Amino acid sequence: MKTFLKPILWIVLGLVAIVLMAGTYVKVTGVPTYPQLATQIPKDFKVEITPERVAQGAKIVQLACYDCHVSDTEQRLSGKLIKDMPTELGIAYSKNITKHPEMGIGKWTDAELAYYVRTGVRTDGSFAPPYMPKFPLMSDADLKAVIAFLRSDEVLVQPSTQEPPASEPSFLTTILTHTVAKPYPFNLAPAQPPTEQIALGKYLADAMYGCTNCHSADFKKNNDLKPTENQGYCGGGNPLLTLEGQIINSANISPDVETGIGYWTPAEFLQSVKYGKGKNGQPNRYPMLPKTMLDSAEVMAIYAYLKTVPPIKNKVNRELSK
Repeated sequence: MKTFLKPILWIVLGLVAIVLMAGTYVKVTGVPTYPQLATQIPKDFKVEITPERVAQGAKIVQLACYDCHVSDTEQRLSGKLIKDMPTELGIAYSKNITKHPEMGIGKWTDAELAYYVRTGVRTDGSFAPPYMPKFPLMSDADLKAVIAFLRSDEVLVQPSTQEPPASEPSFLTTILTHTVAKPYPFNLAPAQPPTEQIALGKYLADAMYGCTNCHSADFKKNNDLKPTENQGYCGGGNPLLTLEGQIINSANISPDVETGIGYWTPAEFLQSVKYGKGKNGQPNRYPMLPKTMLDSAEVMAIYAYLKTVPPIKNKVNRELSK
């Protein structure tokens, strides 16, 4: 029996050694860099700044970037501590994305900005950790609108000298960047957003505003390239944090009639998403803030799309916990 156990012991010890070495490598190297990808930035991506693009970009930035990047001390997108990030992912500070040439993105080209927004890779090859949203499916038109806004004369993007501290990704975050959280391809997005209502709703919910990311089961099991493959897609239960550090599970927004939005009317959905009042008339709780910048037609497109997804019977506990 002892002779039989020896090979097993050596195998176990070998596996332990491999795990320890891999862990040490990840800890020492940190979040990987991709200098070879930085050389693939499409130099011909140029953005003409027009009032229409700036207006559309302002809406997108207000909905997708503002809450994380607006400073606590000035009305600029100069970065701050992300108070509602899960502690298991570390400590995160959003970056200064004003037009300041040194502290912000003033020296970035249109192509560099576009490449970073979609792939997560910066000009020096450094890679944004998983908690920094990336938009690989954002259309060319909307991407150009975002860049036009960042180049505009709007107050939010005027140069700021603020420089938030460096983020401190956790060991788990670093492991994710060495395994499943990799840079995304650049050329997956359409040239224009869809126009048909249900297709537009899917685009807005999946590609633009992260509705289905928060309202699926677990951020760590989401698929940004194929959001419909998220675990528990639209069924809710994803543990989110309030600004006070309490946990609140995301709501079930699948069309299940008992535990989702199956019995919600279009007017009730509009009130909840656009104006922040739930079906019971009570204010929605953080992080579900009113999306007043969304057009009513866009909210109705999201509603129409959600009514088509497979219903998930999942009664989510919506009580706050620690």
